[in-house]
Amino acid sequence: MRFKDQFKFVRANMKKNKSRIFMTVLATAMGCAFLIVLASVAFGIQKSVVDEVTSGQLMTEIQVHGKENQEGVTMKDVDYFESLENVDAVTRRNYLRQEAIYQLDEYRHIGGSYVVHYPSETKAGFELSEGRMPKAEHEIVVGYDFAQSLADWDGEGDPPYGEDGVVKEEVRYDGEVLNQTITMDVKKVNDAKEEETKQIELSIVGIGKKPSREWMRDPNIYLSEGILEEVEAFTGTKNGEMSDPNATESGGDGASGAAGERTFDEVKIYANHAEAVKGISEILKEKNYYTYSVINEMEQMNLFFLIAKSGLIFIGTIAIIIASIGIYNTMTMAVTERAPDIGIMKAIGANPSIIKRIFLIESSYIGLLGALFGTIVAYGISYLVNLFLPMILGSAFGEQPPEDFLFSDIPLSLPLICISICLIVTIISGLRPARRATKVDVLKAMRREV
Repeated sequence: MRFKDQFKFVRANMKKNKSRIFMTVLATAMGCAFLIVLASVAFGIQKSVVDEVTSGQLMTEIQVHGKENQEGVTMKDVDYFESLENVDAVTRRNYLRQEAIYQLDEYRHIGGSYVVHYPSETKAGFELSEGRMPKAEHEIVVGYDFAQSLADWDGEGDPPYGEDGVVKEEVRYDGEVLNQTITMDVKKVNDAKEEETKQIELSIVGIGKKPSREWMRDPNIYLSEGILEEVEAFTGTKNGEMSDPNATESGGDGASGAAGERTFDEVKIYANHAEAVKGISEILKEKNYYTYSVINEMEQMNLFFLIAKSGLIFIGTIAIIIASIGIYNTMTMAVTERAPDIGIMKAIGANPSIIKRIFLIESSYIGLLGALFGTIVAYGISYLVNLFLPMILGSAFGEQPPEDFLFSDIPLSLPLICISICLIVTIISGLRPARRATKVDVLKAMRREV
């Protein structure tokens, strides 16, 4: 008896008991839908959390925070990082250790300044919204929000900031800053304990990319290393710190700091692909460097969600096992009702393995139908959950979840897992009735006495 004929025989018998088969398939579909929807919550939250964590961060980025028994990261360390395999670029930054005053006409800004190495920043993919990367020493890039941080303010009294920390609109600069020349005022304390000011002219040739998150702002100024050297030469202190040079003798960070080996406040390594990050991190760890990459955080997070997903799939499997009781009852009834057919098949020489296979095909068919219908229903429920749950939470608690936050996500692997579990459970459920069918006595079956 060919498999095709066995399948036709199964379908013909299933049509005789449509109501019972329908209810069995429905129970199986409900179990599968429950499993998928339950597990999809973990998948959805994981996807949203991971997207939030990795938003604005490169998966190929490794931050180096120093080395054991060494103060700071030096140029020698940077050269070593650049020599490693699979390293694309190594950026190094310092913070200007005083709040320089930047002026454009009558508008001014007092804020943080980064000293960057532009060639390595370019290699690492520093992105601009307008303009170009600096080529000359006194050319600079400003942050995306630098223009909005310029205020018509003489420096006296309280800064003209609103409650949100942004310059008030009535005194805010509303013009273009690209290709404008601004001045930077840096200060030092001289031997007479008096403040001296040096003014440096800078040309804005580029504007940084808009931050990836709505709440983030970037009003910073990105200076070249040549400008830092000019500031250090004026202040006589490391990174332009505004302190008394005479304090060096008492252990300060004065001129000797500027003259000594330079260390960097922020060093980042960029691998040429995400898979190389772990290997580079392990090499650096062996060399006693303190490192961090988003991959490290992802590993811990993925482990947590793996446990959560496994637990939810296990709970969902219980629902399918409960539904399999219905399949067991259906198949047991089928064996009883089809005793004459089984008797005839055995009488004409049908192999017991064929009879057993027929009932296993039927139980598997019921399980497969239930899994497919359950998957379709689960996708529908998942869509509705993501559509309406944010509205319900917003109405109930007065707060909206983050935009594009997924409460439920069904990757292709989840229905495949569900279908596999369902088939295994339904085959096991149909195994005992199938064995019973092979033991039906021919004479009793022909007399319908099973």
